[in-house]
Amino acid sequence: MPALLLGSISTVADTSELQRAAFNDAFTAHGLDWRWEQEEYRDLLRSNGGADRIADYARERGETVDAAAVHATKSELFQQALGRGGLTARPGVLDAVRATKEAGHPVALVTTTSPENVVALVAGVEGLGLDDFDLVVDSSVVETSKPDPAPYEHALRTLGVQPAEAVAVEDNVGGVASATAAGVRVLAFPNTNTAGHDFGGAPVVDHLDPAQLHA
Repeated sequence: MPALLLGSISTVADTSELQRAAFNDAFTAHGLDWRWEQEEYRDLLRSNGGADRIADYARERGETVDAAAVHATKSELFQQALGRGGLTARPGVLDAVRATKEAGHPVALVTTTSPENVVALVAGVEGLGLDDFDLVVDSSVVETSKPDPAPYEHALRTLGVQPAEAVAVEDNVGGVASATAAGVRVLAFPNTNTAGHDFGGAPVVDHLDPAQLHA
């Protein structure tokens, strides 16, 4: 059983539509006449980084916005949504976490979202706690975002694990690229809005089976 590196909060619980709603509500709060419908949002998710996504969108429309401020509002609204609870872990996630821990191997969350989002997510998912993770990598730990390999390289170094001794689970193209660049085998576990994306040669799964974690 290899170390399990869950690559984003939506590999734990599918929060993609909550994220989209939070973006749209943040746009309204900042007086922007933008609305990301699901099909457009799916295309936007081919790149990583919410604030960068907002800035790029504004640039394409010839508008000037404070992308950081809009994204901060989005994050606050998203955390409020997570705080209402009722989130369900994605199929097989809790079993995979349990099996990895019982085998004596580490479990990490390797994301570049904010620590506040991580705390809100874990609090909202029944059957999961922060103590289930031996390591959490978030935006306060690594400044360089995916698809750069830095988040995974930091996780491997901190855990004392070789790339061949780990498997990453990612729900987006940038995350798959990040894990792959770090030399880590990766399973693509797309969420509602990344299903259908091209994950290259990564195997695509719709649930996590502990047996799939073995190379």
